[in-house]
Amino acid sequence: MQRWFVPLWLILTLAWSGCNQPTADAAQEASVITIPAPDGCASTPVISQRRDGAVLSGASSLRAGGISARLAPSKGSYFGVNLDWANDTPAGYSRRLGHSPAVYVQFLHFPLDTEGRKILMQSARLVANQHAMLLITLEPWQGLDTVDAQSIQTLTQDVHAMNQLGVGVMVRFAHEMNGSWYPWSQQSDAYIRVFRAMANALHQGAPQTVMLWAPNYGGGYPFAGGQFQARPGSPDFHLLDSNRDGRLDMHDDPYAPYYPGDDAVDWAGMSLYHWGASHPWGENTPPETGKFIEQLTGAYRGPKNDCAVPDFYRQYAVLRGKPIAIAETAALYNADRPGLDELRIKQAWWQQVFSVDLLEAYPALRMVNWFEWSKHEPKIQNEVIDWGVTRNPELRAHFTAHLTRLPLQFAPAP
Repeated sequence: MQRWFVPLWLILTLAWSGCNQPTADAAQEASVITIPAPDGCASTPVISQRRDGAVLSGASSLRAGGISARLAPSKGSYFGVNLDWANDTPAGYSRRLGHSPAVYVQFLHFPLDTEGRKILMQSARLVANQHAMLLITLEPWQGLDTVDAQSIQTLTQDVHAMNQLGVGVMVRFAHEMNGSWYPWSQQSDAYIRVFRAMANALHQGAPQTVMLWAPNYGGGYPFAGGQFQARPGSPDFHLLDSNRDGRLDMHDDPYAPYYPGDDAVDWAGMSLYHWGASHPWGENTPPETGKFIEQLTGAYRGPKNDCAVPDFYRQYAVLRGKPIAIAETAALYNADRPGLDELRIKQAWWQQVFSVDLLEAYPALRMVNWFEWSKHEPKIQNEVIDWGVTRNPELRAHFTAHLTRLPLQFAPAP
């Protein structure tokens, strides 16, 4: 989700329980074998190969004993939270919820400056007190070309120090890169190059750290009208035109052109919200039955029979063996507009997102992080939207009662 930067301090500790571009240079030399999709929608990539025939991906299960397996929960799914750190604390949230989330998400400008590095270490110690895990979202607001070898080395040293404290860390670099609203948006070649360099350094220098690749849900791709959308005729536009028809639209794959490769990606995930029934957003409407899993698996067409997107779960969990994270999720409720009440809308969404049947049918879904913010939303005339569920006593009672019936993994009590 697009957000304005606020001072940020925190991420997580861990109680250990247990299409593709292989390199930047090879990115333009890769070809993708695809299965045509119905109705002319985006085709589904099955496996990537270089022109010399070398397979670049295709793992069928979680890597036994590998980094991904170490950070995945032994069973069920982690419950995590995106906190508004300027107005909340891990301890305060845990008291309201009655549980300590296994994952706390926070955001940092990158490259880190002196203050950012100080905040990072303070955050690690604070979340360690909750026996939780740290998910750092690194945002290169000055552009991908500002991320150099030195900034990656500094990050690796800092994260290694956190690992030495017993803190497990997940790094989500330049999230929602397939959107059009960030300075790092729709620049697949540069994004992959930097992601791979960071992954290589962290895998070698901070072995208790994993890399999370997390685009935005692809419905509405390429999100035309955004400030940072790829321009026709540019090299990025050509790389993103996955069906090579000279256009960038919903017939192109919103995920695969940005994928850094199996060796660089430990977890795959996405931001996936209920914004309402249809664009323009902002109306108080409940999610349709089955909307969440249909979006994750590429079956959702919406009330306007929109073009479906590729099956994210199949491509990145089943075929590539990645644990799946819903890095951000929540349901929109606008207090200034008519429609259904807040409980009915948010409850309908969390009952889909946190579901016993869902976790049993999709066992690679290993982390879901609720977005506990109240913030101005540029997509809705900058109106203030409260995405949270724990400050309203009625919402909190229903939410916590629902969570206790599920095989979710929380952090041990402090």
